[in-house]
This record gives sequence, structure tokens and C-alpha cells, in this order.
Amino acid sequence: MPALGFVLPILPGKTDDDREAMTSCWRGHRKEAFEASRDRLGITREAVWIQPTPTGDVAVVYVEAEDLPSVFKGLATSQEPFDRWFRAYVREVHGVALEDETPPPEQVLDFGA
Repeated sequence: MPALGFVLPILPGKTDDDREAMTSCWRGHRKEAFEASRDRLGITREAVWIQPTPTGDVAVVYVEAEDLPSVFKGLATSQEPFDRWFRAYVREVHGVALEDETPPPEQVLDFGA
């Protein structure tokens, strides 16, 4: 299964907002809409961690899907209410505009035993 990991900055003062939003998607009031979104987009696994760093907190994101380019295009363009909320949330908490379709990170190592 194709997978991608990346890091998003968390804007100053927004860590609790990030934690609350992700919890609401994982096991809270947004869970049903989140799962429907991920099913529509073809995401089979998604995990997020909050990592403190000396320069500020970051969100460490891991995504699996058969067609990763389609996932990110869908996140950028979907007009479904949850997906529009998610884009606004990412812009507010992380300072990233998903609709700009930022290129994926460059993979420089892949080890498997």
C-alpha cells in the first residue's frame, strides 16, 4: 500500500486546537463525517501525532492510500462540507492552504527488514 509521511507546523497557540480537532475526528462528534471523507478519498489509514520541537510543535502525519495523488487532489478540491471544514482548519491551525496542492515530500530513505 502506498504511504506518505510528512510534518506540518502548528502555528503558535494552536496546539490545543489541533489536538481537539483531531480527537473530534478520531472518536468525537466529527468521526462519522471524517470516516466518510476518508472513504470517499480512498484513504485506508491516517495517523497524526503532535511532536514538540525547540522551534514549536508540529503535526506528524501518516497517510496510506492506493492513489495518493488523487487523495491530495480531493482534499484540495472537494466541496463536501467536512472537506471544506478540514481545509479551513488546516489553514487556520497549520498555516497551509491545501487548495494550493503543495507537492509531496521527497523520499530519501526507505528501509525494510
